[in-house]
Amino acid sequence: MEPAAAIRSALAVLQRPDDVLPVYFLTPAVSVVVQTVVTGGVAVAMLYLWATSRLERVLAALAGRELQPPPPDAPAEAFDEWAASIAPALEPVATPVVALVAVATVLAAVVVFAAVVVAVTAAQLSACHGRLRDRRGMTAAVRGVGRFWTSILLVRVLEVAIWAVTVVTALATVAVALLAGGLVGVFVSIVVVPAATGVLLAARAVFAFTVVAVVVDDVGVGDAVRGTLEFIAVNPAAAVAYYVLAAGGVVGLSALAVLLAIVGGAPLVTVLGFAFVAPFLDLVKTGLYGGHRGTVSPPAAPDERLVARLGRGLRRGCREAVTFVRRAPHLHGLAAAILLGGGVLGWWSAGPFADAVSTSIAGRLADHEPVTATATFAANNWTVAVGASLGGLVLAVPAASALLVNGVVLGVYARTEEAPLELLAFVLPHGILELPAIVVAGALGLHLGVVAWRSWVGNDGEALAEELRRAFWVLVGLGVVLVVAAIVEGFVSPYYYRPFL
Repeated sequence: MEPAAAIRSALAVLQRPDDVLPVYFLTPAVSVVVQTVVTGGVAVAMLYLWATSRLERVLAALAGRELQPPPPDAPAEAFDEWAASIAPALEPVATPVVALVAVATVLAAVVVFAAVVVAVTAAQLSACHGRLRDRRGMTAAVRGVGRFWTSILLVRVLEVAIWAVTVVTALATVAVALLAGGLVGVFVSIVVVPAATGVLLAARAVFAFTVVAVVVDDVGVGDAVRGTLEFIAVNPAAAVAYYVLAAGGVVGLSALAVLLAIVGGAPLVTVLGFAFVAPFLDLVKTGLYGGHRGTVSPPAAPDERLVARLGRGLRRGCREAVTFVRRAPHLHGLAAAILLGGGVLGWWSAGPFADAVSTSIAGRLADHEPVTATATFAANNWTVAVGASLGGLVLAVPAASALLVNGVVLGVYARTEEAPLELLAFVLPHGILELPAIVVAGALGLHLGVVAWRSWVGNDGEALAEELRRAFWVLVGLGVVLVVAAIVEGFVSPYYYRPFL
C-alpha cells in the first residue's frame, strides 16, 4: 500500500470512530490505573501510622506550626526555614515499614504501568488491523490482548535492552576516553555520541513496525523483527514516509503544547493526541505493513458529509448517556455514595490542618481568563472522565478509586477554604452539571469492570466489545455535558455572585 493510500484508509476508518477510538481512550486510563496503585500504597502507609499511633504524634507535633509554605517569590532562605520547622514533626513517619511500603508501591506502579501499556498497545493495534480488514475493530481488540500481549512485551523488553546497552556502552567509552585526556578523548566523544544516537534511532525505526508485525503476521519476536527488516528493505520509501509523518506529529504536538502552555490550554493537546494523532499514526503504519503483507482491505469512506456525521454523533452520544443513566440507577447510586464518602473523608482528614492551611477560590481566580480557562476545563475534565471510566475495566477498582480521590479533594478544599460561601457560589452553577458527569463516568467504570469480569469468566469477548462501543458513545455524551459545564465555569461561575458577596 502506498503512503497516500494508507493515509486515506486511516481517515476513512476514523470517520466511523466507535470501532477503533474506544481502545485509544484507554490511554488516559493507564495513568488512572497507576494512580490507583499509588493510592493503595499511601492508604497502607497511613493505616500503619494510625495503628501504631505515629499519625497521632505527627498531628500533635504539627499543631500550632506554620504549615503554609512561603509564596513562590519568597527568598530561598524562607523555604529553608519553613522546611526546618516542619521536618522534626515528621520524624515518626521515617520508619523502615513506611520506607518498605514506599519502595513496594513504586515497584508495583512500574510493573502495572508496563503491563497495562503493553495490553493497551495490543488492543489498539489489533483494532487497527481489524478495521483495515473491514472487520469489527473492538472484537479484534478484545481478542488481540490475550493473543499478542506476551510477544509485544518481549518486543518492548528487547528494545529497552538495546537502548540500555547502547547508552551504557557509549557513556563508558566516552568516560574512559575523557579520562585519558588530550585530543583522543575529544575525538572519541565526537565519534561515539553520533554513532550511539544513530543506533538508537535505527532501533526505534525498526521497532516502530515490529509491534505491528506481531499483530499482522501473528508471530513471535524473532519473526516479527525479520518481517520488519524485510518490509523496510522492500518498501524504504513507505517506511521513510511514515517516519516523517510520525516525527511531524510529535513535533507538531510538542509545539502546540508549548504554545498552549503559555495561555494555559495544554490539556487540549492531550485530547488531540489520544483521540486523533495516535490512532491516525497507528492506522497508517498498520496499513503500510498490512498492505505489504496483502492482509488489508480498507473500508470505504462514508458518503455522508463530515458536519452531518458530527451532529448525528453528538446526538447519539447524548441519547446513549441518558439511556445508560436510566438502565443502571444502582451503579449511579453506588458511584455517588463513593464520591460523597470521599468528600466526607477529605473534610475529616483536613480538620487538624484547617486553621494552619488555607485555600482561596478568590486567589485561584485572580488570573482567570475565560476563553482559555473554558478550553482547559473542558479538555481536562473530559480526559479525567474518560480515564476513570475505561480504567474501570481493571475489575472496577480504578473507577472506584478515582471517585474516592475526587471526593477527598473536594472535601479538603471545602474544609480549608477561607470563604466557604464564595466557594459554594462559584461551584454551584457548573457543579450541577460537572458533578453528575463525574458520577456517570464513575458508574460507567464500575459497569465496565463487571462486564470485563463476566467476559473473562465466561470467555465472551463479543459482549465486552459491544460494551466498549456503547461506552464510547456515553463518553461522547458526557463530553457535551462537560463542554457546557466548562463554558459556565469559564464565563459565569467566577463573576455572577460578586455583586452579592
